Amino acid sequence: MTESTAARKPRRSAGSKAAGTTGTKAAGTTGSKAGTGSKRTTSTTRTAARKGSETELVQLLTPEGERVEPARNSAYAEYASYVADITPDELRGLYRDMVLTRRFDAEATALQRQGELGLWASLLGQEAAQIGSGRATREDDYVFPTYREHGVAWCRGVDPTNLLGMFRGVNNGGWDPNSNNFHLYTIVIGSQALHATGYAMGIAKDGADSGVIAYFGDGASSQGDVSEAFNFAAVYNAPVVFFCQNNQWAISESNEKQTRVPLYQRAQGFGFPGVRVDGNDVLASLAVTRWALDRARRGEGPALIEAYTYRMGAHTTSDDPSRYRHDDERAAWEAKDPILRLRRFLESANHADEGFFGELEAESEALGKRVREVVRAMPDPDRFAMFEHAYADGHALVDEERAQFAAYQASFAEAEGV
Repeated sequence: MTESTAARKPRRSAGSKAAGTTGTKAAGTTGSKAGTGSKRTTSTTRTAARKGSETELVQLLTPEGERVEPARNSAYAEYASYVADITPDELRGLYRDMVLTRRFDAEATALQRQGELGLWASLLGQEAAQIGSGRATREDDYVFPTYREHGVAWCRGVDPTNLLGMFRGVNNGGWDPNSNNFHLYTIVIGSQALHATGYAMGIAKDGADSGVIAYFGDGASSQGDVSEAFNFAAVYNAPVVFFCQNNQWAISESNEKQTRVPLYQRAQGFGFPGVRVDGNDVLASLAVTRWALDRARRGEGPALIEAYTYRMGAHTTSDDPSRYRHDDERAAWEAKDPILRLRRFLESANHADEGFFGELEAESEALGKRVREVVRAMPDPDRFAMFEHAYADGHALVDEERAQFAAYQASFAEAEGV
């Protein structure tokens, strides 16, 4: 069962009142350095997130698990209005989403280490950015992921075991994109931003009341495809949200080797708003993505969200992050763990008890067991299937290659019989 109790809600008007919940504290603007925990410095130059307001890092839930109450009439107040009436049941649902997504991700990593998967790209540490933004989407919105959006896939109702077929090498995706409006994983870095923009331009011409969201990482922001997507989206006022998960490292390249300004500020040069959100804060990620999709559906054009987070694990299971970053950096970000901060809030606000956490732990273990069983039972693909779809009507050269491959495969059987 992949649907959370934190179901997608209808969009709210921009004029909704700001949050006023138990356990909140007053907060001013959170600066880039204060909100990151990274030892590397970033620019503190502020940028207009949208007309008439300035912001740096939108945070609605502190690492200590305290709700942040924005100043009235501030940029934060509008964002906070999108989660002002979130219920305890929905908060528990968000927590459940993050816990189960992390459990699935850990199981997939273990399966790769055991030789059951060829590769795996972990989302460890990025659960809040993915679950928050994923739950902000409506059923009729369309999502274009990279290869790491396992949490977003969960929110869209894609069975997690379907994500593993490609990494095991038994299929090219494993799900029908149109069943959940969730595109197949994109391995080519940054190309999905163009796909999303083109799709958004199309639904705008159709007059659809829906939005599109494209995911990419900080490394992909250096790709020309992403800049081209920004330009087309701006010129054609496409209803697309660009969601950049800035996890600080493009494999082994740090932010400082990619950009001189915070990534969200790039939106200014293309003429649409950019917002930096605390990517380890599920409430802020949910609120800002709801805001961005809401304005996109109203015909106000694209927006860029930079979710400032951290890749706690390796880039993929073929990577060794100890060769290029220090343990103290990771330790600083562990203190901002997205799951831990929401648990602290749930406990302090008496929104969850030990019974809830115990049941979730049992559900988590059951999910891990199911993932192991499904992956190990996946049938090997038909070795000759690749020849069937190269040409619609067949081709003599393909026939020749098929025959050569058949002879090659037969040679193994002959060798075993010797």
